[in-house]
Amino acid sequence: MAAPYLTIDDVIEHETEARRSRFICALAPVASEPQARAFIAERRALYGDASHNCTAYVIGSGIQRSDDDGEPGGTAGTPMLDVLTRRGFADVVAVVTRYFGGVLLGAGGLVRAYGGAVAETLDRVEPVRMTPARLVTVTVDHALAGRLESDLRASPYALRGVDYGAEVAFEVAVAQERLGAFGGWVATATSGRAGVRSGEEIHVREP
Repeated sequence: MAAPYLTIDDVIEHETEARRSRFICALAPVASEPQARAFIAERRALYGDASHNCTAYVIGSGIQRSDDDGEPGGTAGTPMLDVLTRRGFADVVAVVTRYFGGVLLGAGGLVRAYGGAVAETLDRVEPVRMTPARLVTVTVDHALAGRLESDLRASPYALRGVDYGAEVAFEVAVAQERLGAFGGWVATATSGRAGVRSGEEIHVREP
């Protein structure tokens, strides 16, 4: 079963300092690797004169990437990624821009500076909790469609889309803990005249 996670719903930026080096951290919500790479490219273009633009991102439950951008291996992107995963965040990209202040920080200092930049920025966000759910397709004939759509919009189940074909198909996002009750709810709402088909696992925003 999929696990819940935290994410963010807007870009946030925060600056820290370590021994005269400036560290500008930007976090952004992303749903795919291309979105993460696009945000990274945007930040690198914005701060093209910086010493380094180090990155880390987590997409869903399976994609984790980091890049030290010329800092000693494992001292920048890795601690940034560690903070994101340890805090339980996903669908987030982090870019930390460094302007070198003339004092070497050493490996331990770099790890603390880059990880700390991400941690301090996360401390300033309002996390969005995402919970496991499943897409469920409910099909009915046209005579029942209007009433069922009205009932769905007034229910705790999230209506994602409606397809009017030979039958009317409703795509509904049902939270994992409500799956058992949903079939009974549909049966009651349609007097047992609906088809119910379970689809892919997703995550939905917790109310």
